[in-house]
Amino acid sequence: MDYNTILKGKRILIADDEPDVLESLEEILEMCHTDTASSYAMARDCLEKNIYDGAILDIMGIQGYNLLAITSQKGIPTLMLTAHALSSDNFVKSIRQGAYAYIPKEKMSEIDFFLADILLHVPEPPGLFGKWFDRLRPFYDKKFGRNWLEYYKNFWE
Repeated sequence: MDYNTILKGKRILIADDEPDVLESLEEILEMCHTDTASSYAMARDCLEKNIYDGAILDIMGIQGYNLLAITSQKGIPTLMLTAHALSSDNFVKSIRQGAYAYIPKEKMSEIDFFLADILLHVPEPPGLFGKWFDRLRPFYDKKFGRNWLEYYKNFWE
């Protein structure tokens, strides 16, 4: 997959309360037009004023689930990026509420792959399609326990 071709010129909102995360994501996604927001209010204002091809939202520091409600309503494919809210419950909650992917911050260096992958699958509804989940499944199995998917069997079906 050629991430640069898929992402080139896309307008992406990045919302996170950590300045170093915003800076790193802007560097990785240099082929995109990025807007950054370090608070819920800033991100909400960006979403009111601009049209985005995708969004990357932190869960904890910026009321990420409230922003996800807005991006979902607007049809903006959204990737949830988290460190502190890294749990199987938050994984399922993110997908249920409309996120196209749930990515741990420790995999942030691969954000171009994950973002390109979800953009390839629009307008499909959010879910476990594409390669992002296949790539991260061993990570999640180790973090959440090998049988974590069985606990949420009704969700996947």
